Amino acid sequence: MSNEPLVLGIETSCDETGIALVRGRTLLADTVASSVDEHVRFGGVVPEVASRAHLEAFAPTLRRACADAGVSLSDVDAIAVTAGPGLAGALLVGVSAAQGLALALDRPLYGVNHLAAHVAVDRLVHGELPEPAIALLVSGGHSSLLSVRDITSDVEPLGATLDDAAGEAFDKVARLLGLPFPGGPAIDALAREGDPDAIAFPRGLTLPRDEVDHRHDFSFSGLKTAVVRWIDACRREGREIPLADVAASFQEAVADVLVRKAIRACRDEGIDTLVVGGGVAANSRLRALLDDRAEGLRVRIPPARLCTDNGAMVASLGAVLVERGVAATPLGLGADSSLPVDVVLAGR
Repeated sequence: MSNEPLVLGIETSCDETGIALVRGRTLLADTVASSVDEHVRFGGVVPEVASRAHLEAFAPTLRRACADAGVSLSDVDAIAVTAGPGLAGALLVGVSAAQGLALALDRPLYGVNHLAAHVAVDRLVHGELPEPAIALLVSGGHSSLLSVRDITSDVEPLGATLDDAAGEAFDKVARLLGLPFPGGPAIDALAREGDPDAIAFPRGLTLPRDEVDHRHDFSFSGLKTAVVRWIDACRREGREIPLADVAASFQEAVADVLVRKAIRACRDEGIDTLVVGGGVAANSRLRALLDDRAEGLRVRIPPARLCTDNGAMVASLGAVLVERGVAATPLGLGADSSLPVDVVLAGR
């Protein structure tokens, strides 16, 4: 049997209850219970609904993960849990459960940063992370560029969204187009039928004046407003709204900015590896543009199922922390909905 540590990962930052088991770099089980169907009628995630769904799903999801991995809880060497950022109530469910398990099993507890975990999950697919690396994290709540010199202790923010995150913009534009929640997959599917060059939507923070103060930052609020105004103009003029062209042109604008700024960050920092994570990393156009433009760079993107929130990413980061001998977090750590991106391990 391998002497690598067996780590249980728990993720409850938003609307997915993710529990996974990782031994070293081997993913043994990755189980997810999603409450997204419960949020559809609201057009977005409702925090209280998400918290209650985590409470109901946690125990059966944990049992399924252990069964899938063929292990018992007594076999676990350490427990890692998302301590932030995320929805406060949802985080508390996971952190409280992890504390109870750590106390009952007498195992070390690691309260980890959700964003760093999105970077760490890539090691389960492509091997150990090169350090340093640049990370592009794009999701419903975050659009960030990070310099990762040590995934356990040295993560530096280079840029972030000033308003709407990329995933949030996808959800809002999908609602405008009458598409279902979550908006990312729906727009991606519709965009395949449209012309990405049909409408010249703006690229936020890419003007010459932005090169100094916001070189690595993102802004998608103006893009969303441009889509609203374009659709309103069609209605005023009695023109049919070409939904597929709107979706394709909007998606192109988002992907163009994300790729442009991520590649620029790599060039500016002299780093040749780009790791992409978060739910929007599953977008087909973003992946295609990275493939087309990242000449001379190594681009690492996990499979789509590991881009969205999951326990595997938390367990993967926990495994790195254990392997490198990093001290566990206090058992009484709290959840931090606004945990800074450069704090990899909570409670320190």
